Amino acid sequence: MKKVTKAIFPVAGLGTRFLPATKSIPKEIMTLVDRPLIQYAIDEARAAGIKEFIFVTSRGKGALEDYFDHAPVLEQELRKKGKEQLMEVLKNTNMESGAIAYIRQHKALGLGHAVWCARRLIGNEPFAVILPDDVIAAEKPCLQQMVEAHEETGGCMVAAMEVPPSKASAYGLLAVEEDHGSLVKVSGMVEKPKPEDAPSNLAVIGRYILTPKVLNNLNKKQKGTGGEIQLTDAIAEEIGGKAGVYGYRFNGERFDCGSKAGFLQATVSFGLSRDELRDELWGYLRELVASEKAAQ
Repeated sequence: MKKVTKAIFPVAGLGTRFLPATKSIPKEIMTLVDRPLIQYAIDEARAAGIKEFIFVTSRGKGALEDYFDHAPVLEQELRKKGKEQLMEVLKNTNMESGAIAYIRQHKALGLGHAVWCARRLIGNEPFAVILPDDVIAAEKPCLQQMVEAHEETGGCMVAAMEVPPSKASAYGLLAVEEDHGSLVKVSGMVEKPKPEDAPSNLAVIGRYILTPKVLNNLNKKQKGTGGEIQLTDAIAEEIGGKAGVYGYRFNGERFDCGSKAGFLQATVSFGLSRDELRDELWGYLRELVASEKAAQ
């Protein structure tokens, strides 16, 4: 079985929930503390052994492309001032020529369509899909956990987590055939079902390891929930096949940075994880909670 060395990053969305900020900058460049969302996704992919990075973009994403380019003037100034620590920080933002590719998605036809747009760069290899909106804090990065599990199972694998029943209809949900703790064998997938039709509360979140067969399924361009081409529908076609489909309960905390509340929660959590920020930020939060209680 071939190793997973390619990853698709669907970043063509307009980020309308974050207007007016996203009028001039891509949502993926918005920062948690001092790192853009996309940097967290790239670091996670690198830790999992990804070597080729494929971005599915749209008009207005030029700043995203520039972010991964070298900045000779900035680097020269930092070097001149002896700021070696900042030079090391910049190294992680640079991509070598040939490691990164950009594909345009001209019409917003859904996540499945975005992945399909990158088909010619995938070829006949297994590949990962990472949604930068889903930021996962974990001791061992989520995709790395999945790659290690995938080496044993093959087939398709999706990251999964339990969600409250009241929120289940906002996700793709898994029907479980076999439950082995961190790993489940999937017997069905339903995209954003009505509460009464939910097969479980085990939801798919934005990490996938897929076979090239999924791209063949996407070639049909069948529209699903919301009139969009759904990635979960194409994955579901592989259920019952020789390799099968698996859900992986990852170890870590997931933040939905596609929502304002989730973005703020992630900012606080990542801020508290930083030694140089923790005391001041925690002190402010305690004062804030105390003042709220006093006001009640």
